[in-house]
Amino acid sequence: MLLRFREEIGTPLLEGATKILLLGAGELGKEIAIEAQRLGVEVVTVDRYDMPPASHVAHRHYTVNMLDGKALKAIARRERPDAIVPEIEAINTDALLELEEEGFFVVPNARAVKITMDRILLRRLAAEEAGVPTSKYMFAESLEELEDCCEKLGYPCLVKAQMSSGGLGSTVVTDRSMVRTAYERALKEARGFSRQVIVEQLINFDVEVTVLTLAHLDLDGKVAVTPLEPVGHVRSTGHYHVSWQPLFDIDPSTGLSKSSFEGYGGPMHLMEDPPVDGLRWRSKWNGKKIDAEKAKAVKEMLWETAKKVVTKLLETKEGLRGLGIFGCEIFVKLGDEGERPRVFFNEVSPRPHDTGMVTLVTQDQSEMALHVRAILGLPIPEVKVLTCGASHVILAKVGGAWAPRYGGVSEALKIPGIQLRLFGKPVTYVDRRMGIALAIADSVNEARSKAMRAAHVIEGAMKYG
Repeated sequence: MLLRFREEIGTPLLEGATKILLLGAGELGKEIAIEAQRLGVEVVTVDRYDMPPASHVAHRHYTVNMLDGKALKAIARRERPDAIVPEIEAINTDALLELEEEGFFVVPNARAVKITMDRILLRRLAAEEAGVPTSKYMFAESLEELEDCCEKLGYPCLVKAQMSSGGLGSTVVTDRSMVRTAYERALKEARGFSRQVIVEQLINFDVEVTVLTLAHLDLDGKVAVTPLEPVGHVRSTGHYHVSWQPLFDIDPSTGLSKSSFEGYGGPMHLMEDPPVDGLRWRSKWNGKKIDAEKAKAVKEMLWETAKKVVTKLLETKEGLRGLGIFGCEIFVKLGDEGERPRVFFNEVSPRPHDTGMVTLVTQDQSEMALHVRAILGLPIPEVKVLTCGASHVILAKVGGAWAPRYGGVSEALKIPGIQLRLFGKPVTYVDRRMGIALAIADSVNEARSKAMRAAHVIEGAMKYG
């Protein structure tokens, strides 16, 4: 790993090129590749299928099973990249550890990638080593143990696979009759073979937050951990649907948020991401303004939590080791009037986060631009939030359609402040993320409303072959 500022960048496809190997070539990888290309970096992508989004803007692409460690090692040894950049979770992490031992720079480091994929290792690191607040949790290795854990933690609770991605293997369990199904699903959808599962107390949060946390070289050339402006999001399913930044759009002249709070169960949430299985709770803060004092307290708690977890992931006997951006997912309970808010760490990804795509329009440097600069060992003096913004997914409604066409593009772009990112995925499945609508506005709620409107226009006009 580079522990000093990079002095030069080579020319792609020629001797001395600066090269990154992207493991995973989805929509986040596409934006990483674009940012790397802007800096004259050679980009090589790897994914399990042909024609993924990032391959469209890469110099070369390999199609292999991402769990095949021998394949990943063979590609890395052939390409000899300056950095191996995991973009998805379903990767053979043991192969990354071996490559790191051979001298390759794995972003942020191979140990962090392995821990963040393992829900049990991660929960132990966060709660027991970093000492941050989490929901109550227990581990189980059999159906009988899981039934006992669910009874002790109480219903509803959340059962998760030990190793998974994208919400696979997770089930909200509301009574004992659901435990067997949840256990079988966790084992079936887990990445790799494991009979262990984690069960967690379900937190009735007001809002979910992603704290994008940057591990980078400070101006003295030492690894620093810097949390950025929090990104808000709510979702009814296990998948990202909408996000916004800043979390609270405080008006300095009034000391209150310009937008009324729209958290879990609020009218806007129910329009953006209607719950399929019914609403489990509603935030008592919906429709209210947030004052500057509470907003400041929440932000400070979020920053402290994220920094502790990321620092622990990078900690070695020689100091901090690792570069790149992390997406720390944290639940927020705002508390009653005059009561101190509370936060609960949930998970962390050692890469740009889907909810952070909103930074493409809100920040002077997006999360992908920051990721590339950090892993290349380039200075990042500051990061500014320039405007209120929101991002809303564009989902496929039909499965198995090759070469889908995006309709409604002109109608969506007539909305002021709208940008689109259409990912170019070759085939659909139901609820596959095919693009996002991005919006900027004078307030968070206005941006959320515009992004939702634009996304729904395109969803309704998509054509399936």
